[in-house]
Amino acid sequence: MSDARLSPDELERYARHIVLPEIGGAGQQKMKRARVLVLGAGGLGAPVILYLAAAGIGTIGVVDDDVVSLSNLQRQVLHATGMVGEKKVESAAGAVERLNPHVSLVPHDLRLDETNAAALVRQYDVVVDGSDNFATRYLLADMCLAEKKPLVTSAVGRFDGSLTVLKPYEKDEKGNRRPSYRELFPEPPPAGVVPSCAEAGIVGALTGVMGSLQAMEVIKLVTGIGEPLLGRLLLYDALAARFETISYGS
Repeated sequence: MSDARLSPDELERYARHIVLPEIGGAGQQKMKRARVLVLGAGGLGAPVILYLAAAGIGTIGVVDDDVVSLSNLQRQVLHATGMVGEKKVESAAGAVERLNPHVSLVPHDLRLDETNAAALVRQYDVVVDGSDNFATRYLLADMCLAEKKPLVTSAVGRFDGSLTVLKPYEKDEKGNRRPSYRELFPEPPPAGVVPSCAEAGIVGALTGVMGSLQAMEVIKLVTGIGEPLLGRLLLYDALAARFETISYGS
């Protein structure tokens, strides 16, 4: 186990966490030891990375092979105007370094596929899906199941979002196996049915809401507090300012 002692600077930085009985010094040390993989440094990944870095997650791996474009900046708050044209993983590394020098960002400048997914997932404790296509979501979910890693997955539309936590390799309190991503979504919609953000548009603040919720679920998983969204799908309707939770599985 790596050294998770907190320096005087870290004790001051995380003081508002440490004073919480549910987290305390022990919980903050768990966050310092934690390794979290974030797939995508885009609309969802941006707030996830920022809040995990601010929280003191010790190692954050970021998978993205894209570059920053001007049209990203309306929602991808991790990146600055001056980084347009630069690799997203490099922009993310710079942002995290400025925010919290105690956190290590590991850049994975690549596209997730069947040849590298298992090896990547295996290196981390928790995985966050911030991807924007169904093929990647299914692949990542399959790999997290195979490697027995918890997955925090979210998807966003024009004005709505969804979020759940998956641990299909475990049993629930009733002894039933927890549901998998493929049980929640048996198959992707036909090609062309769900338009991309570029085609349909999206409100930037929506990805901030859903990405922040993903970060909160990661913190709960790492520290062992609260009730993660296991077997529950959280739905957010931004226009109506309404949250709903739907149970699924056994």
